[in-house]
Amino acid sequence: MSPVRSCSRTACRQPAVFTLTYVYADSTAVLGPLATYVEPHCYDLCADHAERLTAPRGWEVVRLPSEAGQPSSDDLEALANAVREAARPAPSSGEPVGQGVEVGRRGHLRVLRSAQQNRER
Repeated sequence: MSPVRSCSRTACRQPAVFTLTYVYADSTAVLGPLATYVEPHCYDLCADHAERLTAPRGWEVVRLPSEAGQPSSDDLEALANAVREAARPAPSSGEPVGQGVEVGRRGHLRVLRSAQQNRER
């Protein structure tokens, strides 16, 4: 099986570049960029068949721009910055971790009070 998806039209061997989806509730045919994955109720179309596409009477055809599926450099930079920010260690609150004094117990739960430290200011 070829990794390139071909047009869904019978006897057409051209590579698919658009995906057609029908929204029956709105009587709309949506033609957009090629979907990342093959969807069961969508049709992949070549450029020729996408250009000549007509909808049934009373239906509307919505043609989405083909560039919409490609992220811009600004989108990629924002994503990279978000990943960097999430990877940074959380700032410490100044409260030492694991430095508590047990003051009570209930079953498996413990009540801790922060241990007093000599802080020079």
